[in-house]
Amino acid sequence: MSEVYDVVIVGGAAIGSSVACYLSGAEGFDGRVLVVERDPSYAQASTALSAASIRTQFSNAINVAISQYGAEVIRDFARCMASGEDAPDLNFHEGGYLYLAATPDQERTLRENHAVQRACGADVVLWSPEELAAAFPHLRTGDIRLASYGQSGEGWFDNTGLMNGFRNRARAQGVDYIRDEVTGLARAGSRITHVTLASGRRVSCGTLVNAAGPRAAQVARMAGLHIPVEPRKRTVFLYDCARSPEGSARVNHGRLPLMIDPSGVYCRPEGHYFMTQCPPEDDRAVDVGDFEPSHAEFEERIWPVLAARSEAFEAIKVIRSWAGHYAWNRLDQNMIVGPHPEVPNMLFANGFSGHGLQQAPATGRAIAELIVHGAYRTLDLSPLGVDRILTGTPFLEKNVI
Repeated sequence: MSEVYDVVIVGGAAIGSSVACYLSGAEGFDGRVLVVERDPSYAQASTALSAASIRTQFSNAINVAISQYGAEVIRDFARCMASGEDAPDLNFHEGGYLYLAATPDQERTLRENHAVQRACGADVVLWSPEELAAAFPHLRTGDIRLASYGQSGEGWFDNTGLMNGFRNRARAQGVDYIRDEVTGLARAGSRITHVTLASGRRVSCGTLVNAAGPRAAQVARMAGLHIPVEPRKRTVFLYDCARSPEGSARVNHGRLPLMIDPSGVYCRPEGHYFMTQCPPEDDRAVDVGDFEPSHAEFEERIWPVLAARSEAFEAIKVIRSWAGHYAWNRLDQNMIVGPHPEVPNMLFANGFSGHGLQQAPATGRAIAELIVHGAYRTLDLSPLGVDRILTGTPFLEKNVI
C-alpha cells in the first residue's frame, strides 16, 4: 500500500523549498506535502554552488518584477522566516550590477533594457564613460560607450541561508523532507498518480512539482514529457589582488558592484577577495556528475580581460575555484513554470538558466498560488509557461550571464 501525499515536490534546494514554504503557509491549504531530495547535503546543488546574486537589469518586465519581489524578500528574510530563536539574516550586499557596453549593439541593448527597467520602477541609471570613470576611478573606460548601474535592489546574499530559511520554515509548517530519489512516475491518462523512489517506496500524489534543477528533463521523461533543460557547467574563481580597489568607488559608500565586462567576464567583491566567471567558449550540455572546474578559463580568458579593465587586477591570484551547473533552457534561457497541458497535475519550476536563486521567492509563491487557487494571484507568470515550449516560441531575455 502506498503512502499518500497531496503534493510531492521533486528537489529540495532553493526552488523546491521555496514552493514547500509558500504552499504550506498558504491560507486555505491543509494538505500533506512531501519533498524528495536525493542529496540533503546539497554539496552539488546549483543553489550551493551559485554566485548568489540578484539583479533587476533584465530586458523583460516580468523578470524585473520577479527580482523586485525577490529583493523585498531577501531584505526582510530574517523577519519573514523567523522560527523560534532562528532569524536567518541573508547579509544582503546591495552593491548593484554594472553593465558595460563597448559596441553600438551593446549600447542599444542597454538603452532598450533601461527603458523597460525604468518603466517597472527599477532604480537603474545610465552613465556616460566620463560618469563611469568618476564613479569607479579604478576602471579603464577608453573603449566604453555606455554603462548601466543599479543603485539599489541588486547585489549578492547568502545562498544557502535562503535555501535553509525556506526549508526550515517549511518543516516547521508540517512539510516532510526525505532523502531519496525519484526513479519513476506512474501516469494514468492525463494525471500523475504515483511516484516511485529508489528506496522502493511508492507515494501517491495529487500534484507533482518538478523542481529538480539540472535533472529536470530526466524527471519530465518519466512522465513521457519533454522540456529543453540541460546541465551547463560554469566555473567560478575566487581571487585575491595585490592592491584591492574595494573602497575606491565614489558611490555607494565606496563599495564596488558586480561588473559585467563587454566580453561577458564578470567580477564582484567577496569579502576580502573577488569572485569572477565567464561564459565557456564551448558551452554545451555536460554530464550531471561533471563538476570538474575548467581551470584554463582563468588564465586564458578571464585574467587578460580583468587586467585590461583595471590596473588593480593586473596582479591577482586564484584562491580557489569550483564548478556548478546552470539548469539551462535551450529555447530562451527563461524559467519554465506552471502545469503541462497534457498532464495538468504536473507543475514545472525549471530551466532558470542561472537565475534560479534570485527567482526562487516569486516562483515558490506562484506555484503555491496555482496549487491552492488554480491561478496566479499576484504576479502573472503565464508568459513563462509550458505552452511556449510546446510551440517553440521563445520568450527571449537579453544579457543572460
